[in-house]
Amino acid sequence: MRRFDALAPDFTDAFGRFLAQRRAAGSEDVSRDAMEIVREVRAEGGAAVAAYTRRFDRLEIDPYRLTADGIDLEQLAGTCPDEIRAALDFAADRIETFHRRQMPQDGVLREENGIELGWRWTPVDAAGVYVPGGRASYPSSVLMNVIPARVAGVERVVMAAPAPGGELNPAVAYAAVRAGVREFYPIGGAQAVAALAYGAGVLRPVDKIVGPGNAWVAAAKRMVFGDVGIDTIAGPSEITVVADDSNDPAWIAADLLSQAEHDPLAQAIMITDSADFAGRVEAEVRRQIPLLATAAAVEASWSAHAAIVIAPLNQAARIVNQIAPEHVELALSDPDVIAAAIRHAGAVFLGRWAPEALGDYVTGSNHVLPTSGAARFASGLSVVDFMKRTSVQRISEKGFLHLAGAAETLAACEGLPAHGLSVRLRRVHRS
Repeated sequence: MRRFDALAPDFTDAFGRFLAQRRAAGSEDVSRDAMEIVREVRAEGGAAVAAYTRRFDRLEIDPYRLTADGIDLEQLAGTCPDEIRAALDFAADRIETFHRRQMPQDGVLREENGIELGWRWTPVDAAGVYVPGGRASYPSSVLMNVIPARVAGVERVVMAAPAPGGELNPAVAYAAVRAGVREFYPIGGAQAVAALAYGAGVLRPVDKIVGPGNAWVAAAKRMVFGDVGIDTIAGPSEITVVADDSNDPAWIAADLLSQAEHDPLAQAIMITDSADFAGRVEAEVRRQIPLLATAAAVEASWSAHAAIVIAPLNQAARIVNQIAPEHVELALSDPDVIAAAIRHAGAVFLGRWAPEALGDYVTGSNHVLPTSGAARFASGLSVVDFMKRTSVQRISEKGFLHLAGAAETLAACEGLPAHGLSVRLRRVHRS
């Protein structure tokens, strides 16, 4: 792993190069293969989806129904252990409560001259939720993607999740049933994205596709964007922990590893003002890694992409903003001052008792967050991602006269005579 001194004169450039190397490593060029898959599915529909599902997932599906014998959400959900059901129910309730508070309100501005300007929010008609099923299976992601869509009022929510060898995690099935999924297809990869975007067999196209996936899924989402909406292009997970030496090194080490275990390209960074504490955390990381079932992924991530930054805590927010990470923990006695200066982060966790892992599952806030520096311009998934804002304008005759002169002048300025004519004809008619 790398250590950086924030007081070194070349820190900002050197640290920037370090971040860029990892992000470049995560941008494997799979566009050509994904483009071929998307084109075939668009041209051949269900036949192409079935062929790719047979090839990549070793699963025979009906080319028209896009279903397979033995994969039934309701039946699989019934085999989910009671303890996991209870935990998913607990999480689902909290996620729904939080996202209901996000619902935007319609609005209107009324002027005395009879002009009304307003906006109204409406949901998309159909949303497609992609759920990964390769390296790991995430029932929590089902809840985080489906529940906001349901809260937003989306009538048709379609879930696609690969079932390699005909196997689908019962917890994923239960989460889907619990969240209200009624249309499910056991398909994955770029072929699933294409099917959601353009339709295949009985699957009708959706209006927006959300959910994380591998490099092929990300590439396919880029290709279909414009024909359908997408949430974001998800990259490997990230965590930045700002910690002082009052913390237990074991806690901070575990927090760092909680994201490193997602993927060999995941990134864990710690910012601390104590070199001695940094050494104790690093030693604890080395002790914990062999104890994890995910040790191989953790070791790859930690060795290639982890970093410790030694910096005065009053510079921590500036460094966090340079990283623009998916998750930030402020494991400090008084995190609020630093938090107020953080502008670029997907989610911020305040205090020593707020490990990021709680946000992944049960706080209720959404865990679908911007990665790879996208927090500079993007936000986490919310109900608004499943809605559109339409402007509404009502104009009386008095209001028209108030606006017409300036509108005609600007139409002439821009060389658009028909624009000006549509206004002038009304002025002439009135006179």
